[in-house]
Amino acid sequence: MTGTTSADLTARDEILKLLSDKDVAKVSSAEFAAGLANGVAYLDLAHLDRGVQTAGFLNKLNAGDVIPRNAVSAETWKTITAKLVL
Repeated sequence: MTGTTSADLTARDEILKLLSDKDVAKVSSAEFAAGLANGVAYLDLAHLDRGVQTAGFLNKLNAGDVIPRNAVSAETWKTITAKLVL
């Protein structure tokens, strides 16, 4: 996370605190380490200012910085995205 500010780290930590243990396990799983399928919605924790993004063929993502939409519950996703608007 080059050029990361303390505000960026605070926002990242706040988002991560919203994840349940089950969500963390799914986000951390090896299935996402190889990359996201084309069209999958995700958040890049290193660039929360970009909001919800959609994976494409050219996306180069650090798996440790990504929360795929399909890895968390609908309720968690809603809570996270509402937090981004604030």
